[in-house]
Amino acid sequence: MERAERGERILQAAEELLLAWGYRRVTIDEIARRAKVGKGTVYLHWKTKDSLLLAVVLQAKMRSLQQQLGRMRADARAALPSRMMRGYYQDFLEEPVLRALYTDDVDILGRLNDAAKKEFAEIIAFNDEVLVRYLEVLRAHGLLRTDLDLRHQQYMLLATTGGFFMAEAMLYDRAPDAPEVRGELLATTIRSTLEIPPEAFRTPDAGAAAAADADAPRCATADEAMAAAAREIIPLYEQVVERSVQEMRRQLRD
Repeated sequence: MERAERGERILQAAEELLLAWGYRRVTIDEIARRAKVGKGTVYLHWKTKDSLLLAVVLQAKMRSLQQQLGRMRADARAALPSRMMRGYYQDFLEEPVLRALYTDDVDILGRLNDAAKKEFAEIIAFNDEVLVRYLEVLRAHGLLRTDLDLRHQQYMLLATTGGFFMAEAMLYDRAPDAPEVRGELLATTIRSTLEIPPEAFRTPDAGAAAAADADAPRCATADEAMAAAAREIIPLYEQVVERSVQEMRRQLRD
């Protein structure tokens, strides 16, 4: 069996067991048994159970990111923070691996988060850079508020979205029944907090735009600005997908 194919089988087995049994009950022995490989073979690719299950999560997040790219290519407005995060939230609700991660024990989520900072430090740092650049592009095109600190906007976006994810487990008995309603509540929260309403759109201030991007075009309407911004944003997230693919390949080769 080729090394990459063997690694894929291990990942598939780990995902199946994570969904069937939950994090606590999954063991490397069981993963190896289901993948029909030796226990030592699993450790050739992943040092710990945490690192293996994090690879499963990374794969699920890649699927969501690819769906988001499809939405942005089809409609530039999908690159707005409110629409982007609503899309991620809908993907989350439909993605068993991500739902299992956030609806399992909170201590486990914290433990995996700590492990991710070690195992995927480079990808996390790169994703943070992309998110900051994403916000800069939107600000330069007059689509995002500029009276807030950029890093504060980054935190607000992540904290709000993460809070809605966590609420699926912690507030399930008080949440609106329809997933579409919950998704729209997330979009409304982000839209009202960070975005410039289309009816209030004005051509970005030349000085502010130059500080963010000297080549940013002057757009007369919000739709024109959104289309221009999307042309810069889509390549950023294509790079995120490529970096994630490279990391998965690296693990399967190592």
